[in-house]
Amino acid sequence: MKCPFCGAHDTQVKDSRPSDDGSAIRRRRQCAKCDGRFTTFERVQLRELTVVKRSGEREPFDRDKLTRSIVIALRKRRVNRDAIEQLVSDIVRSLETGGEVEVSTTTIGAAILQGLARLDPVAYVRFASVYMDFQETKDFARFLNLSENMQPETPPKSGDSE
Repeated sequence: MKCPFCGAHDTQVKDSRPSDDGSAIRRRRQCAKCDGRFTTFERVQLRELTVVKRSGEREPFDRDKLTRSIVIALRKRRVNRDAIEQLVSDIVRSLETGGEVEVSTTTIGAAILQGLARLDPVAYVRFASVYMDFQETKDFARFLNLSENMQPETPPKSGDSE
């Protein structure tokens, strides 16, 4: 593993332990050249996913981007960091085991909505407002009315925002 401080390739694992409900290994490393310490995570990746945007553009799936989207929706909400990481892991696992190597942003957005509906109702509405491109307060009212008439496991699917 390359040292993020000096770029040396000679780093040693000082400590390893399970993380994220056992779906990842957290490794504490130290650089032999500069003595810098840093943490890495090792996760199982079932397949390389490609995200297909609404424009047709394709890009590699980025777990960190998924996490950032969820964290933004949950900003200033009292949700445990472990619950967020569990949600991200569940979404990634679902996408990887879905049988497709190309996943649309619509599919990813729907999965996020589904998870946020269970985790935090305010974050669910926040994410939906960006994902579905709400333009006025009536959009919120319509969405909330639809949401009340649906089970949280099947949030409404709409436009693609990416």
